[in-house]
Amino acid sequence: MQQLPLPCPAHLIPDATGTNAFHDAYRRAMAHNAVFVAIECEGQQWTVKADTLTAGSGHTVSDAVNDAIRGAILRLVDHHEVDFGAYTGPIYFMMHGVRREERARELAAALHAALYGDLEPLARAVPPAP
Repeated sequence: MQQLPLPCPAHLIPDATGTNAFHDAYRRAMAHNAVFVAIECEGQQWTVKADTLTAGSGHTVSDAVNDAIRGAILRLVDHHEVDFGAYTGPIYFMMHGVRREERARELAAALHAALYGDLEPLARAVPPAP
């Protein structure tokens, strides 16, 4: 099992479509004490998932980072880029209804970077409200 780079670039975000692929990606994250991140195809749309539990108890995400992530996800909901039932953390994050795989990968990579403290990719992917 190869570890994903931290943070993971968009093109390397795992496609965890299907039970086996999901479990493999989740186990890989746990084995490396890394934040789980993946995308899944759901018909014509994509879902972005992240989970910080796989990184272990030593991994912390500041309140400021969690607030920034929550704000970005809520802006995506407001702009109808992701479905209303998004999970906004602070431990588990999920965004359903992303229309293109490339956008799902971009959002997943930005979320992954943010969960490691780098908010710049998230600000590029989901610009702050004016």
